[in-house]
Amino acid sequence: MGIEYKKEFFDREYSLGETYGRVWKYARRYWLRIFIGIVTGMLTAGTLLPIFQVVQPAVEKVSANEAAAMAGKTDAAEVPVAEPAVNSEADGKPTKLEREMAAKSRLPSWYPKAEKLARKCGIDLQTKEGGISGALLLIAVFVIPLVAAVRFGLLFLSQYCLAWAGTKVVADLRVEILRKIQEQSLQFHGRIDVGQLMTRATVDPQMVQAVIQNMLAELARAPFEILVSAGFIIWFAVKNQMMPTLVLIAVGMPAFMLPVVALGKVVRKWSLKSLQRNSVVGQRVHEILTCIRVVKAYDTEDFENAKYGAAMRNLVGATMRSVRWTLMVAPMVETVGILLLCGFLVWCFTSHVTLANVLPMLAPLLLIYKPVKQMSSLQVSIEVTRASLQRIWSILDVDLRLPEKPGAAAKADFADKVVFDDVSFRYDTADHDAVSHVSFELPRGKMIAVVGGTGSGKTTLSGLLARFFDPRDGRVTMDGVDLRDLRISDLRRLIGSVQQETILFNDTIEENIKYGTPRATHDEVVAAAKMANAHEFIMSQPGGYSRMCGEKGFALSGGERQRIAIARAILRNPPILILDEATSALDTVTERLVQEALTNLMQNRTVFAIAHRLSTIRDADLILVMDHGEVVERGSHAELYAANGVYRRLCDMQHQN
Repeated sequence: MGIEYKKEFFDREYSLGETYGRVWKYARRYWLRIFIGIVTGMLTAGTLLPIFQVVQPAVEKVSANEAAAMAGKTDAAEVPVAEPAVNSEADGKPTKLEREMAAKSRLPSWYPKAEKLARKCGIDLQTKEGGISGALLLIAVFVIPLVAAVRFGLLFLSQYCLAWAGTKVVADLRVEILRKIQEQSLQFHGRIDVGQLMTRATVDPQMVQAVIQNMLAELARAPFEILVSAGFIIWFAVKNQMMPTLVLIAVGMPAFMLPVVALGKVVRKWSLKSLQRNSVVGQRVHEILTCIRVVKAYDTEDFENAKYGAAMRNLVGATMRSVRWTLMVAPMVETVGILLLCGFLVWCFTSHVTLANVLPMLAPLLLIYKPVKQMSSLQVSIEVTRASLQRIWSILDVDLRLPEKPGAAAKADFADKVVFDDVSFRYDTADHDAVSHVSFELPRGKMIAVVGGTGSGKTTLSGLLARFFDPRDGRVTMDGVDLRDLRISDLRRLIGSVQQETILFNDTIEENIKYGTPRATHDEVVAAAKMANAHEFIMSQPGGYSRMCGEKGFALSGGERQRIAIARAILRNPPILILDEATSALDTVTERLVQEALTNLMQNRTVFAIAHRLSTIRDADLILVMDHGEVVERGSHAELYAANGVYRRLCDMQHQN
């Protein structure tokens, strides 16, 4: 019962440069925070240099003191105490002065200056024997914590600025995705599942925050930490004539990236599958909750749980494969690092490199391991995030909007008539026309009703009138102007609709009536509700007009929802009204109330009615009978009934029922 993700018709592949280059479009408005985050991240690498510089003199001092101690023991054993020390020219052994000079020669260039400045301040950095003085120790105790504090502050500022920018970009991207989705035509929405769109609009953009907050932070810090550490290693090797050691390190370091290169594409593949299957899970949840009444009515909870469990198992399988490959990267990098370090130590042993010479290089080598590991993990993150970004750019690049011509004509009112002129239309996924060569006129103040069986094209005609779709052939005009030449916003303000399936928002009754007319007053809302026969039942509700309608209005009955929708249309007061009549499923009393409300709504308006109960359209000025997308009969009720054709058979069938 596995449910596999089907690639959407608009999904496409993007190059690495295009995938990440487009992120800057949304991030550049926050460039200052990003700049601060990157610069402070870079500066944290500079705080490593004092640590390296402290390690070197400490090692040299220890080596010098040990050599002096050993030399002192030898002198005491072979020469009387009273005798003056022999110089190196006599016995080949270094004198105390020579040992001190040798130790100082390996100190960093800034040390003599620091020592001279300290003496001026009355501070001795060394004892008379060349050892570390208490003052130097005290400075080290304060300097290193100070460096650590500065590093902490820089890291915090860097991460905070980048997190702030990342959060803002995610918010902007989610707004942009929702705007883009809403702009698409109904044909687009008919081809994609809502659960898939929800995942792309909410889950995928979160990965962009990881790009800005984590990736930029690591890119700002890790390369410069590597640069500072590598720079110190090069400087130390050149100064101490250790070029073979430097060459060995330079050859070995790129080996850290081998596991990343080997596993990167596999990680991206399974990360994309995980995201896709997560969309399927979101789709299943949305469908179950949307259709919960059907699930309850047919007692199919166990069936739906089984389908959801199958989707979850698919998701877990893909996620764990992605996790397994991702987790292999770090251990492999560590293993390569350990092997390289072991090889380096073996080479030092065989080449007779002393510990004093190699130890100052080990500190930056060990510290360089962490940023190199971060860079390897960053490559994995790049591949994972790339999968999400491709899904985001795919949805943002799809364009199935109804085009609005530049300089489209404004339309403030409806004066004369709407004309369907030889109109044909076919849905993108269909193999035959939904509407074929339909022509008729809808004069101002008149009522046209459309009847026919399921799939005959009635609802498609109403969609063409509201310009939810554009004709494939022919044209629809209003007051002589093609609807494609009018501003869409003006056209929609002139047309109101009451649909067969009334959907309300999970908001108060008053806000649902005001939807589309946000500036309406409470008194205007009440007046519209009274005309829609809704005021009495609203006042009987707990909270009255402040009562919450529930998800899709499920807290109210079908008739109550219908009357609220009619009140909404009355308040909007459009000159043209599309009615997809929904009284067939109502009880007799409710149907009468709704029909009275519809009668009030239709007064002094131009009405295009899709009729389900033919008794409700007897007074229509023109009735169109449709079959398989074509108008097969037209005329008044009396004319069509007398013609003894399709319309009469439909009337007789309803009368018998």
